[in-house]
Amino acid sequence: MSNKNKHISALKEKDGVSQPQSTNVLASSKIKKKRKQKFQIETLSKQLIAQNITALSRGITLVESENPKHQKQAEQLIEKCLPFANNSIRIGITGVPGVGKSTFIEAFGTYLTSIGKKVAVLAVDPSSSISKGSILGDKTRMEELVKNDNAFIRPSPSGDSLGGVAKKTRETIILCEAAGFDTILIETVGVGQSETAVHSMVDFFLLLKLAGAGDELQGIKRGIIEMADAIIINKADKDNIKRAKLAKTEFQRALHLYPPKPSGWIAKTATCSALENNGIDTVWKMIADYVKQTKENEYFKTNRTAQNQYWLIQTIDRQLKSTFYQNPVMKKALAQMLEKVEKNQISPFSAAKTLLDQYKS
Repeated sequence: MSNKNKHISALKEKDGVSQPQSTNVLASSKIKKKRKQKFQIETLSKQLIAQNITALSRGITLVESENPKHQKQAEQLIEKCLPFANNSIRIGITGVPGVGKSTFIEAFGTYLTSIGKKVAVLAVDPSSSISKGSILGDKTRMEELVKNDNAFIRPSPSGDSLGGVAKKTRETIILCEAAGFDTILIETVGVGQSETAVHSMVDFFLLLKLAGAGDELQGIKRGIIEMADAIIINKADKDNIKRAKLAKTEFQRALHLYPPKPSGWIAKTATCSALENNGIDTVWKMIADYVKQTKENEYFKTNRTAQNQYWLIQTIDRQLKSTFYQNPVMKKALAQMLEKVEKNQISPFSAAKTLLDQYKS
């Protein structure tokens, strides 16, 4: 045997084809990733429940995300926060643009914090139907309240959501309650009767009105006023005091035309000046009286239960819509149908029926 070959063992293997990563390693990696995500949600929920404002902001951002992965994490976060929620008074505040909603909320929120309340303001800004963008300027409009340690302001875009509220307003309410806020103020877009969707998520519905704006006769029409638990005539100051009192009387008369509310509450009217900070305490007393009455007759609890059931139905509707539009096959089929509709080859009704039948099959 030559010197060249005498140290080569017959047992030595030649280099073969490189083997793929072990499936056990891949599975282990996925498990570690899930554990990490679970740990992150655990940590975030604990921080949020401990009233960490940064954690609350992060939680709301997670809830508002359209990313499917984030949506799953958001569901886990809400589940963890639910036992600490449902312990606040939820107040919807609406009115046409220019009525002074932001000024009123700043004055009202400041008053509430002065009597020991913790206030969360969920301010919804209208989104452009063209650019899809929003200004989200409520933090700049509420300069004093934003600096208040017992207040939290979160502006959100309304997006394509009807009802003057953001898509995830209900989920955001849960997080705010879990973070220790006992009074939730929801400022809505103020775009008309479609805005009444906010009524399905609040305990008390407050409608702001202006005097001398030709609006008094609207009081005899059904719609948003019918749902109001209180009508507040804002900007009752300077030369406008007399007109505000007259408007208050007109609205009070109009409210008598409506049938009794299921809550047993008789809607009230009042005047206030958010600018001069007059009448703000009267508004709160009105709300406190409402809460006391509806808790005694158990409507408060019944209403919350009905709202949760409505939330369930609405979530199913939204999820079905999302699943349909995100389906790759349906995306392609929809594009084809849109083209046919454009060429008048099929009616929109028939196209929709065809698509839905295809989706169900």
